[in-house]
Amino acid sequence: MRTRVRVRVFVSGRVQGVYYRATTRETAEENGVGGWVKNLDDGRVEAVFEGERPAVEEMIEWCHTGSQRARVERVETESEEPVGLEGFEIRR
Repeated sequence: MRTRVRVRVFVSGRVQGVYYRATTRETAEENGVGGWVKNLDDGRVEAVFEGERPAVEEMIEWCHTGSQRARVERVETESEEPVGLEGFEIRR
């Protein structure tokens, strides 16, 4: 049996204005991960990933590199209880 997990991720560095959110959505959809991604006022990107553990772990790993033009300096994660998120959206 696979385990469904949910993780909140905060990404620091040059991650705004470099297609980080759009590429995150594309990658999450390819991996079958639900959730959302948004820019924060302090320059970071926040994302929530929910799905099967291997897919969510792959998304966390992806966050360390991000989009082609991004320069990721730090990735922080917080585990949360899954709530059944389906689909992936970019929040404003």
